[in-house]
Amino acid sequence: MERPGRPETAACPWGVLSGIVVGGWESQPHGEGPDGSTQPVQATRAGHAGSGYREPTSLRGIANRAQDSKHHRFRNLFGEVNADLLTYCWQHLNKDAASGVDGLTAETYAANLEGNIADLAERVKAGRYRAKYVRRVYIPKENGKERPLGIPALEDKLVQLAVAKLLGAIYEADFLDCSYGYRPGRSAKDAVRDLSLALTIGKFGYLVEADIRGFFEHMDHDWLLKMLSLRIDDRAFLDLIRKWLKAGILDTDGTVLHPETGTPQGGIVSPVLANLYLHYALDLWVERVVKPRCRGEVLLCRYADDFVCAFRFDADARRFYRVLAQRLEKFGLALAPEKTQVLRFSRFHPSMQRRVTFLGFELFWFIDREGIPRVRRRTARKRLQGAIRRVKEWIKSHRHLPGMEFIKGLNRRLVGHYNYYGLRGNSADLGRFYNTAVAYAFKWLNRRGGKRKSFTWAAFGRAIEKLGIAKPRITESRCLQHELVFA
Repeated sequence: MERPGRPETAACPWGVLSGIVVGGWESQPHGEGPDGSTQPVQATRAGHAGSGYREPTSLRGIANRAQDSKHHRFRNLFGEVNADLLTYCWQHLNKDAASGVDGLTAETYAANLEGNIADLAERVKAGRYRAKYVRRVYIPKENGKERPLGIPALEDKLVQLAVAKLLGAIYEADFLDCSYGYRPGRSAKDAVRDLSLALTIGKFGYLVEADIRGFFEHMDHDWLLKMLSLRIDDRAFLDLIRKWLKAGILDTDGTVLHPETGTPQGGIVSPVLANLYLHYALDLWVERVVKPRCRGEVLLCRYADDFVCAFRFDADARRFYRVLAQRLEKFGLALAPEKTQVLRFSRFHPSMQRRVTFLGFELFWFIDREGIPRVRRRTARKRLQGAIRRVKEWIKSHRHLPGMEFIKGLNRRLVGHYNYYGLRGNSADLGRFYNTAVAYAFKWLNRRGGKRKSFTWAAFGRAIEKLGIAKPRITESRCLQHELVFA
């Protein structure tokens, strides 16, 4: 019986998760199989000091132990959910987030912060802590549908953040480089940048685009807890996580749902649990099983449940495409067939005109001035149109704000857009977003005084310079290799 993520020679002494990694690939490896060694992910510490509160030494110790011993199972994690860790986590909690079912706000809680945290820590320690219902809200998606979000109560958020810090300290040592979502020092922008670089300089010609249908709603609780048990030997700590998985969901119509699968999007602990689930269900399977059985190079790039797998050869890509659904089905997940496909994406093929969408960016081939084919990134059409529509709606509905308040609000939206889409080569779309926002602001601010214009375009331009509306900027981190490719 094999331990997930370990070489086939490493035995699993706990009698769980048999075949979690191996299986679902119908051919024998080409040549030798993997030797089991991997380049360890640089352990990213569980947090950083903030507002005078230093990171608890327990988090650093756990991270170091996890990095040094990949077989170690942690005990007494439950005891680490104490007042010191909760106080530290309070400094990192988003105080402006929406309230849960109890309506308790951060401002009210902070009025007696020390006493409230001491009481919460005591309830956790004594086993008297109970997870409250999760308040469900719906937010619109680009395709016109709605995404359900779960908003925990304030104290549930705080305890979840403490548990998420502990899990992060352990699993940052285990997660592979192909995983970018919800990890310290990594972002969707990094995933797009690294994927486009790999496609430009690598020997890849085929892509498998995949979409997992309702991933957060369909994670199997039993599988998740078994996966956690590979690194955690602490029943009380696992029971704490189980409470959140089983917590009732208060829907907008007042009904209470009792989930049998999944973890609410919006829960603070949900991202690390989602990463953990796909680490075992997908990442390690590709690394340990798929790659050694392929004739050519393979590259997986995953951000949460969005992923692309690149192959050198068509046969490898199509074999992966055939078995991927079977693999995910084992863990209670299903692909969306209409969004899952094999694509030819090569500099040596007419399909170089094809555009691939990943994490809100379009990737496409272009020939630079020296005649060299490269992969370029730009904002996906639907994403850009959606961003323009939202900023127009905001400008129209907030045009009566005082001048500086209006500029500050507009800048928050502009800077947020630049921070996400500010990759090299995407200046034109950043400029289009900025120019549209400025033109629309000119239109609606001129209507504040009635039919007569308040100012001319030239005067508005001078006002923009004076008030400091955020201009487009590239926010991609500097890297010589990336600059040489995408300059």
